[in-house]
Amino acid sequence: MKKPLLLLSLLFSVYVHALDNGLALTPQMGFNTWNHFGCGINEALIRQTADTMVKTGLAEAGYTFVNLDDCWQTSRDATGRIIADPKAFPSGIPALASYVHGKGLKFGLYSDAGNHTCGGRPGSLGYEKIDAQTYA
Repeated sequence: MKKPLLLLSLLFSVYVHALDNGLALTPQMGFNTWNHFGCGINEALIRQTADTMVKTGLAEAGYTFVNLDDCWQTSRDATGRIIADPKAFPSGIPALASYVHGKGLKFGLYSDAGNHTCGGRPGSLGYEKIDAQTYA
C-alpha cells in the first residue's frame, strides 16, 4: 500500500511548479496595529513604527507593510464619507499614508464588510463604493 502511494505522489510532484514571475516570493510581511495595540493607536505610533521598521532593517528584510487596523475612524460625514479620528490622527490619513510611503513602505487601511468594525466603529456595509473612492 505504501509503494503505490509513494509512486502516485512522485507522479504528481513532477507536474507541480511555481510561476517564475517575481511575485509573492515571500508572504506579505509587515506590521498590523490590532494584535498588540487594539484601539490604542495614533499617528505618532504609526510614524514611529515606520521609522523603526526602516532603522532596524526590517524593511530591507522584506517587512514592507504598515497596516492601520481598526479604530482609526470615528463616524461618517453628511455625504457618507468616513471620518478619521481627528484627535488620534490630527494630520489625517492621507498625510500619514504619504509619510509611510516616503519611507519606502506600503500603507494598509482596515475597514469591515459589516455595519461596524470589531471595535464598534463604522463599517463599509452600504458604503462600499464611497469607501473605495475615499481609500484610493
